[in-house]
Amino acid sequence: MVPVSFVPESTPEIELSIVIPCLNEAETLAQVIDRAQRFLTAYAIAGEVIVADNGSTDGSTAIAIGGGARIVAVSERGYGAALRAGIAAARGTFVAMGDADCSYDFMSLMPFVERLRDGVDMVIGNRFRGGIGKGAMPPLHRYLGNPILSFAGRVLYAAPIGDFHCGLRAFRRTAILDLGLSSGGMEYASEMIVKAQLVGLSMEEVPTTLAKDGRSRPPHLRSWRDGWRHLKFLLIFSPRWLFIHPGSAMLVLGMAAIAALLPGDIRAGGITLSIHTMLFAAAAVLIGSQLLSFGILASHFGARERYWPEGRLVRRVKSWLSVDRACLCGGVMLLAGFVGALAALFSWADVGFSAMRPETLMRLSIPSILLMGVGLQLALTSFLLELLSHPARAKEIYE
Repeated sequence: MVPVSFVPESTPEIELSIVIPCLNEAETLAQVIDRAQRFLTAYAIAGEVIVADNGSTDGSTAIAIGGGARIVAVSERGYGAALRAGIAAARGTFVAMGDADCSYDFMSLMPFVERLRDGVDMVIGNRFRGGIGKGAMPPLHRYLGNPILSFAGRVLYAAPIGDFHCGLRAFRRTAILDLGLSSGGMEYASEMIVKAQLVGLSMEEVPTTLAKDGRSRPPHLRSWRDGWRHLKFLLIFSPRWLFIHPGSAMLVLGMAAIAALLPGDIRAGGITLSIHTMLFAAAAVLIGSQLLSFGILASHFGARERYWPEGRLVRRVKSWLSVDRACLCGGVMLLAGFVGALAALFSWADVGFSAMRPETLMRLSIPSILLMGVGLQLALTSFLLELLSHPARAKEIYE
């Protein structure tokens, strides 16, 4: 039997744990474990090979044991669940992870280890720089999915990563455990990078190759389902881009349009902008203010849960948006809107509640309704922000 780990006499502590998630990988697992073991031996690295088994029924566990790997049984199904358990069980200072389908070559891990020894917290492979073998990645993933999602990750988080979803990566074990990763599916790869970037871990990329996997069955990956999971995760942890930036744009543009249309119609050539445009502008203001409200609340909640440091914007809003002040401002807006609504009602009464020019009535009604809606929203948002600002109980008191 191949030894479970190669540990040179001069370095009794384990430096590197190689974690391999597995679900029915009998066709390729032996070869993958052999490469991992040979890498440890060839470079005299004190290490171990861990197979995080997700409930295989094809003899994968016996193959892993026969290859000298340590088995970690994982009852929760999913790529992320398997890796979380394997990393938690690892004994090495560093952890490398890679798939069990022969698509990644563990013999090429040395550049990853060298970067970690130099003090980098996480090293990620870049398949686009290293080379993608023929048939190794579907065209949908190579030319659409991966580039778009990786670009989104760089824009949303300013992460210096060109290949967000490379499965071959290595990292300092304690640094990743401290992130509290929780995803169970394929989006685990994105969660690791996003949370590492949010807390300021150092990250680097190294070129790596991707070979066509050696399995005869289809991969576990489901393109559209897992792609959506990645995108969803990227958006959830970026309230600025999901809420604040689009909300600010809608609010400013909507208010500018309403201000321009209040005196009367705008005509340019054969185009006339009238009350219908004002109605849509009011909707933009209302939606924009709602998005801003969500953005402030989400940013505060994320800081409270220690997903990211509290930003300057949230601190300023919290210092200004007290319940008392927000209720006062919201009350003034509600009152102004109510006065405008009464003015519209009196204008209608002046003509005996008969038909009148809609432009006249709507130029009063639209701003009035908008003021009441935004004023109420401002006051209620302050109450929710105040609730979220209260400290959590030290212990659970309810059954």
